Amino acid sequence: MEMLVCGFSIVVTYWGIRVRMVSRGQWLSVLICVVLLLKAEGVPVGITFVENAVAKGAVCLDGSAPAYHFHKGSGAGINNWIVHFEGGGWCNNVTSCLSRRDTRLGSSKKMDTQLSFSGFFSNSKKFNQDFYDWNRIKVRYCDGSSFTGDVEAVDPRTNLHFRGARVFAAVVEDLLAKGMKNAQNAIISGCSAGGLAAILNCDRFKALLPRTTKVKCLADAGYFINVKDVSGAQRIEEFYSQVVQTHGSAKNLPSSCTSRLKPGLCFFPQNVVSQISTPIFFVNAAYDSWQIKNILAPGAADPHGQWRECKLDIKNCSPNQLSVMQVFRTDFLRAFGAVGNSPSKGHFIDGCYAHCQTGTQETWLRNDSPVLGNTTIARAVGDWFYDRRAFHQIDCAYPCNPTCHNRIFDQNALPDV
Repeated sequence: MEMLVCGFSIVVTYWGIRVRMVSRGQWLSVLICVVLLLKAEGVPVGITFVENAVAKGAVCLDGSAPAYHFHKGSGAGINNWIVHFEGGGWCNNVTSCLSRRDTRLGSSKKMDTQLSFSGFFSNSKKFNQDFYDWNRIKVRYCDGSSFTGDVEAVDPRTNLHFRGARVFAAVVEDLLAKGMKNAQNAIISGCSAGGLAAILNCDRFKALLPRTTKVKCLADAGYFINVKDVSGAQRIEEFYSQVVQTHGSAKNLPSSCTSRLKPGLCFFPQNVVSQISTPIFFVNAAYDSWQIKNILAPGAADPHGQWRECKLDIKNCSPNQLSVMQVFRTDFLRAFGAVGNSPSKGHFIDGCYAHCQTGTQETWLRNDSPVLGNTTIARAVGDWFYDRRAFHQIDCAYPCNPTCHNRIFDQNALPDV
C-alpha cells in the first residue's frame, strides 16, 4: 500500500515501511512523520492467550493456545462488542499446513505481542464515530481453515492440529466470561479468510450470545467467488475442497448448504449467504486484489509471469488484462447477487483494486477515504448497524471512482494474505 506522508512516498507492507527515493539526510524527517501518523491513527494493544482452551483441544496448528488482542470499551460502549477474526489464507494439505505451523499463522508462540488498532478498531471518536468506545477484539488466525476445522486425531509425525472450530468456540466462551454475556450490541467481523469466517459463523455467533443482544455480522473482503483462472482451470474450487477435507470442516459449515451441495462448495459465500438469518454487511472491492492475484491469475496459471506487473499495480495492466479483470468484476457481481437487497443485508462494493478496507484508517474514515453515494465505509456500516438507513451500493467499473485507494504491492514483499 502506498501513501503520501509529509511529502514523501511511503510504502507500507505487512512487515515494515519503505520510503521511495529519499536522501540519507531526509530519513529523520520521514521517521518523525511516520511516528506521528501511527500515533494519531493507531493504538497498540497487547496479546491475550486463552490458555484454558488447550485442555479442550482448541489449539493452533502446532498445539499452542489461541490468542486475541482486547481493547476494552468505555462509557456508553461498555456493553458493546466487536469480535474480529484475522485473515491469512488457508492450508489445504499436510505439506502446506506444515509450512504454516511454525509461523504466526500456525502458532501463537510466533505472534507479535502487540497489534495496532485503527480504522474500525480505533478508540478515537474522530476516526471511528460509531464504534470508538466499544470493546474491540482481534482474534488471531492460526488454524488455516477460517475457524471451521475439527479433527480429533493428531499425527505424531507432524503434530498438526486441525481445530479451528474449537478455537472459535473457546474464544467466544472466554469473551462471554469477560463480560460479553452482558452485551447489548455485538458484531462478529473479519478480514479476508477472517471475513469468510464471519460469514460461515454468522448465525453460530448469534446463537452463542444472549437472546437479548442485538447481533450483526460484517464481512470485509470475505466474498471469495468460484471462477476459473486465466488458464481455464477451476483451481479455487479444488483448493477449497481440499481445505474442507483436510480440516474436517464439513460438519461446521452451514447445513443449509451441505444438505444441497458438496462441502467444498459451501466455502463459497455465494452458496451460503441466502440462508443466513442474522443481519450481515459486506465490504468488498469488485476487483479484490487478493482474488485477482490468487484466484484469477495465480502463478501456476501464469508460468511466464505476464500478469506479474499488473498484479503489483493495476495501472500496469494492459488493455487485454483490464478486459479480463472487467469480466472478473461481472462474475463477482453475478455471484454477489445471491445476497439480495434485504434491508438486513447491507453492502459497500467499490470499484477499487483493494483487499480489506475496514481495519485501515485511510479506507475506513479519513478525509480522502473511498466513498459510494458520498458515503464512507465507516458511515455506511454505522448507519446500517444502528438502523438509520439501509445501504446497498455497488460502484461503477474501474477506473471511474477517483476516491479509490488502489493497492500497490512491493515486488519484494511476502505474498498477500
